[in-house]
Formats: sequence, C-alpha cells, structure tokens
Amino acid sequence: MTTPNSLKSGAIQSAELVLAVKDLKTEMPFFLGKLGFRLDLIFPADDPSVAVISGHGLRLRLERDANVAPVVLRLYVSDYETLAAQSATLTSPNGNRIELHDANPPLQIPETRHSFMVRRLADSDSWVIGRAGMRYRDLITDRLGGSIIASHIRIPDGGPVPDMVHYHTVGFQLIFCYRGWVRLVYEDQGEPFILSAGDCVIQPPKIRHRVLEASDNVEVLELGVPAEHITTIDHDMELPNDTVNPDRDWEGSKFVHHKEAEAVWSPWRIPGWDARDTGIGDGTAGVAGVMVARPDGSGDQIWTSHDTDILFTFVKEGSLTLEVDAEGPKTHDLVAGDAFVLPPFLKTRYVNASPDCEVIEATLPSGFATTVHT
Repeated sequence: MTTPNSLKSGAIQSAELVLAVKDLKTEMPFFLGKLGFRLDLIFPADDPSVAVISGHGLRLRLERDANVAPVVLRLYVSDYETLAAQSATLTSPNGNRIELHDANPPLQIPETRHSFMVRRLADSDSWVIGRAGMRYRDLITDRLGGSIIASHIRIPDGGPVPDMVHYHTVGFQLIFCYRGWVRLVYEDQGEPFILSAGDCVIQPPKIRHRVLEASDNVEVLELGVPAEHITTIDHDMELPNDTVNPDRDWEGSKFVHHKEAEAVWSPWRIPGWDARDTGIGDGTAGVAGVMVARPDGSGDQIWTSHDTDILFTFVKEGSLTLEVDAEGPKTHDLVAGDAFVLPPFLKTRYVNASPDCEVIEATLPSGFATTVHT
C-alpha cells in the first residue's frame, strides 16, 4: 500500500482514536470526571452523538453506535500502588476497558540462573537485523535466566547511521568497539567523539545518546543488564546539548570512556596474565567491572575459580584453550570472536594462549574473589 503524496507532505493536522459508545450521557462523566480528560467538541447540540475529548497525550472520539469494538486504554499513573490497590482495571459504562500501569516501574533484574556456556563465532550461521539496521549475534543464548544479554553487533556499510537520540532503562550497559570505529555523542559529555577499536564506554541508565557514523564493517560488543530492557526515543533532545558535566551521576553510575591507547597494564587476577582495567568498576560503584587481559609470557597455566555472580568472557584476539573441571567436554579451543560464561566456583584454566591473545572479561559485581587451585 502506497501513502498518498498529500500525507507524505504533512497534510495530516490531527489524529483521534474512535471509541464506540451507546450513551454519551453515561460515558462522558466517566472519562471527564473519573479519568481527567477534557471536552474539546460535541455535536449536534440537540442530541449529541459525538464528543471529542483529549488528555494524557490522547485525543479520543466518543461516537454513538460507531462500528468499532471496545478498546483497551492504558493509563500510566504516578501513584500506581495506591490506585492499583483500589482497582488496576476499570470498565467504562459502555464497555471500554481502562488499565492502570505504573508510570515509573522499578527496574527488575531477574535472579541469575547460572550455567556454563561456550559460544563460537564459527557456529553462528545467522545474524538478526535489529534496531537501526544493525546485525546482532546472541552470545548468551539462555540470558542466564534473563539477568544479562550479550550481543556481537555488526554494521556492514559505513557512513551515517540511521539512529535517533534515545536512552535505555538498564542497570548496566557496555559498548566495546571490537573492529573499526564508530562516532557517538552522549548527553552532557560534549562534542561527538570516535570510539576506536579497543576502546569502550558504559552507557549509564537513561543517558541520552546517538550513534552518528560508523566505519565499514564495524563490530562492537554490547552487554546489557537485565536482558530485556526498554529503549526510549527522545524526540525533544538534540545532541550535543549545551551542558557539559562529565562527572554527572546517573542513578549511581558515571559515564566512562576508556581508551586503549592510554591503558596501563598490570598483573591480573589469574597468574600468568596481565590486564588493563577500564575503570568501569569505579564508574559503576562496583556494579560491574570490565578488564582486558593477555598472557604475560611466563607460561603459567593455573587452575582457578571465582565467586562473582556473572562472569562473561569474549576472545578479542588470538586463540587459547579453555579447560574445564566439570562434566562434558573438558577442553574448548577458542579463537577471536568466541565467548563463554563461567558460573561461580567452576574450576577452569586458560592454556596454550597465543602470544597475541586478548580476552575481554565482564563481571557483575566488579569485586569478587579468585581462588587459585594449586
């Protein structure tokens, strides 16, 4: 179906949703008095059969004997617990159903359902086309019970990205540039900047941002907590905005932009490896931590285990073998683009790492204990 040229050119002046009513005398007091809508027009004067009302971002046409089914109207309220205790669902006199929903629902992060998982790039035969035309590859298929999502994202064609200013209702979100580069802009963080391969940012809860441009075949790693979270488009904000406040607090987190070129390497939690700390543990006040690790050349191959809730690892470069002290396959040969999840207290070790091997490790929370098994 094609859209008439007149509609494309902006001829639409207003819109309304038609609700069938049997009697305006009973329906109007419900919408005007109980729900707080206002009357905009009504006709005919001697025996009204149509009333147009508006409020709460809606324009409704109450039309007597209209040939439409009863509607379900959702109202998002601020005092949800009090109102829902009385009734979370209302029915108008003529059968239209009104559902009350929380305008500011608390963020719910499901309890982690732990599992050991290996996800190989070579086994991924399809990429799902997601928001703004980006290709998504799922790295944690069971989402650990809904507690986290990890995606390998590709944008095959370089140039401007058809993105809009938006934000995410999340507890934690990481963007790690894996290949190529991407140009981004964030609320209160100044002018747009390039996120190069090896760099990463965290997107604090509800920070407005936009992807502006990408190189050919750019690839990024994105982690989000919880797995299912809402993305909201902000049609009113333009970025960059006038305020620059890099230390702003966003529900307990601060914006972090880690640059590989400025990284400092030091011994890692696993003997035989060095790591660079991205500063995300400090930026999130311990909610999550992200490290990039590489073998230090000593050849140490030590069995270890951890006690953190979630530990996700992505092989950034090179290759290694993951050995597991558990039922099932004992060794997993991994290369760049592969990923794995280690549940708490599982004994593992990294062996035969290539000299160029690097892994990205994300943990929730950032502070935890590593046990070395001699």
